[in-house]
Formats: sequence, C-alpha cells, structure tokens
Amino acid sequence: MSSVYDAEMKKFMERTKRSEQIYKESVKVTPFGVHSNYRFFEPYPLYFTRGKGSRLWDADGNEYIDFNLAFGVLVAGHSHPILVEAMKERIENGTILGFEFEDSHKLARIICERFRVDMVKFSSTGGEATSYAIRFARAYTGRKKILKFEGCYHGFGDSLLVSVKPSKAKAGHHRFPNQVPASQGILEEVVKNTLVAPFNDLEAVETIMKTHGNEVAGIILEPIPMNMGFVLPDPGFLKGLRDIASEYNSVLIFDEVKTCGKFYGGAAEYFKVEPDLVTMGKAIAGGYPLSLVAGKKEIMNCVVPGVVSHAGTFNSNPLCITAGIVTLTRILTKDAIAEAIRLSEMLAKGYQDIINDTKIPAIVQWAGTSGTVHFTKAKKIKDWRSFLTSEVARWMLYLIIMLNRGVVPMAPGPDEQWTVSVQHTKEDIKKHLEVFKEIAEHVRRLDKEMPMVEAI
Repeated sequence: MSSVYDAEMKKFMERTKRSEQIYKESVKVTPFGVHSNYRFFEPYPLYFTRGKGSRLWDADGNEYIDFNLAFGVLVAGHSHPILVEAMKERIENGTILGFEFEDSHKLARIICERFRVDMVKFSSTGGEATSYAIRFARAYTGRKKILKFEGCYHGFGDSLLVSVKPSKAKAGHHRFPNQVPASQGILEEVVKNTLVAPFNDLEAVETIMKTHGNEVAGIILEPIPMNMGFVLPDPGFLKGLRDIASEYNSVLIFDEVKTCGKFYGGAAEYFKVEPDLVTMGKAIAGGYPLSLVAGKKEIMNCVVPGVVSHAGTFNSNPLCITAGIVTLTRILTKDAIAEAIRLSEMLAKGYQDIINDTKIPAIVQWAGTSGTVHFTKAKKIKDWRSFLTSEVARWMLYLIIMLNRGVVPMAPGPDEQWTVSVQHTKEDIKKHLEVFKEIAEHVRRLDKEMPMVEAI
C-alpha cells in the first residue's frame, strides 16, 4: 500500500505476537478464528483479555483507550463499578431460574416511561429483536412484504439480510435498488418479499409503495444507519416515512438496537417521530445480552401464545434484567448521557479541525454519543451509494497507526463509528485527538490509488 503502511503493519505485528499465536490456534477449530465474522480483519484479529473504564488490554498486554466499546454496547463503559457490585449480588442468587423473573415488569415499566412505548417483550440479541419485530408486523397486518433500506444492517434474520453491503455491480439502479442477498443460504422467495429503497429518498419510497404498499407489512430502518459509517436522516425524511406508513397502514419499525444508547430517550425522541414498533439492545444492559421489541399496544397484544410465537430460554433472565434496571436508572442517567454527548461533540469538532488544517480528504458526521470519519472527497454521506466513495486503504492506514499508539478510534471497519461512554474523560478525548493530529500527515499523503468500500 505504502512505505508508511508497511512500517506500521510491521510494528503492529511486533506488538501483537500473542494475538497472532491465538489466531493460528483458533483457525484450527473456528472458521477465520472468530465467532462473529465482523471481528475478523487482516492480517489477523486482535484478541483481548480485559476492560476497565475507558480502557482495554489485549492478549499481549497492550493498553488502549477504547472508542469501539463492543460496537456501541458499552455506553456504560467497561466494568462499571455500580454494575459490577449489583451483578455480584445477583450471581449469588441465581442467573437463570427457568420461570419469569419477578423484576421483569420493573424494567419493562422503565423502558415504557423512558422511551415512550406502550408494551415490551424481552429477548437476548438485536438480531432476535428485529426478527420478532418483522414477525409481529406480519401477524398484525396479514401481509408478507417488508421494506428496508440499502446499506442498513438489522442482524442475522434472512428477511433482513438483503442489500446490506451490495457491490455497485449487483446493486442496480440507485433510486430503485436490486434485492441482493447478503449471504448464501437465503431462499429466493424470502428475498423477493424484501423490498429495498435508498436511504434519504422519500420520492423513491413513495414510488415503491404506490406499487407494493398494500402488500407491505412494515417499513424497517435504523433512524441513523450505522453500518455505512454514520448517516444522518435528511430533515423531514423520518416524518415522511411516518406519513407513508400511516397512509398504507404499514407498521413503521425503528431499529434502535444502536441508537437507543446514543440519546437519553433514543432516536425517536431525538427526531420527534413516533414509530409503531421499536427494537432496542446493546447499551440498555451495560454489556449484558438483553434486547427487546416494544411499541403500540394494539400490535403487541397480537403476540398471543399459540398464535404468534415469541420464545427463548434466556429471555428476561435475572442477570440481564437486573443489569438493565441498574444501567438505565443509575448509570445511563440523563446527566451522564448529556456529558458523554458533550465529549462526543468535542471529539467530532477536534477531528474536523485537524482535517481542515491538514487537508485530508475526509468529513465528520456525528450525533449523540457517536460519529465517524468518512475518508472521502464527497461533501456528505447520505446513503449506501455515497458511502461507496469511501477510501478503504486510507481508513486502514488510519486504524493501524492509531492502534499502534494505543487508541481504538472506533469499531473496526470504514462502515463503523466511535462511541463515547459515561466513563470517558476529557483527557481521553484529548489523547485521541493528539494521536490523530500526530498521524494526520501520514494519512493525507497515502500515495497509492485506493480501493472503494465495495472491495471490503
């Protein structure tokens, strides 16, 4: 790629010899050595041993300031002392009981009041929550089709693994994209029932709905897509989707698995648009596997035993419910989230100032506790097609140099973002920006033609 990249990669491999050894052992028993494909990157994934506050330590003992935070899970930070103490007591009294836990209704009420929803069903992972939301929408409407947006990721469900990261060659027309399966093993008839629209294009959505609207059970989207970097909705876009969904009596579903931790009341409150159903996960339990589907009573009441299935042995287990109650009432408070947002703004403005000073071809997009640097000559990233202008090689150089200097700048991948936790400090932000300022000239001068995102 470049002499700087080669030197930094050599340094990276010298610092992470234990990760390389673990990888060589892992691939003998696990494909690519990881249990989520998104954790793999060249030349090998990093393996970590512990986290505390805003810090991570890898298997070689290297310390990092962590702005990945488990892909946005840890807005509470690593091992928050309040949560650690509560979990010790909970573990002593059982982690799963086989029956409904007595405190489940307490967390459900907290969710209803904070996020302004009527009813809640708990599960464990974000992928489960979005799959259930689709099922509930289909049961409520009696329709088959789902409308999603190109570039949006909603977990492992077959209905939603369509046009997640399509190559430009397969994607088709930018206004009316092809339905591109994101994995082998997905049935063609499933893909046909998943319509795809470009994000931030209300006119295209209206055209698609004029043809298929009476067949569409639900419209699902991330209010801020976070698997094509960090894409903010244009003014009026979410409100327009609300109106379209209401016109066709389709269920509007906000996938807030990520955004529920970016703002105190979630993206629905931030943008002042009310969905019919909302999914949440990641941040709400401080690092424990808890997710949910919530929404309007008339839809949620369709989930009747023996009629509409919702099940899971680990659903609403005492460990995760207790973690959720403690996290939402004692850690991710309104004041704590507000301070994390102030630090995120400080990081975003600092990045933009350095980019402006050094003339790096990049832009910063952010809101709440998260944001990203898009290495691109474009003035704005507003959808998947504009995200494809991002420069992977420049991003990879940036990542490796930052890691070598003890900062995990954001989740690995040019399609990811940073997260600021309630345990980060101004000193953490200053260190992050000092390192970026130190390496900015190397990133700007990358001297090889760079592949586009579709190559990743």
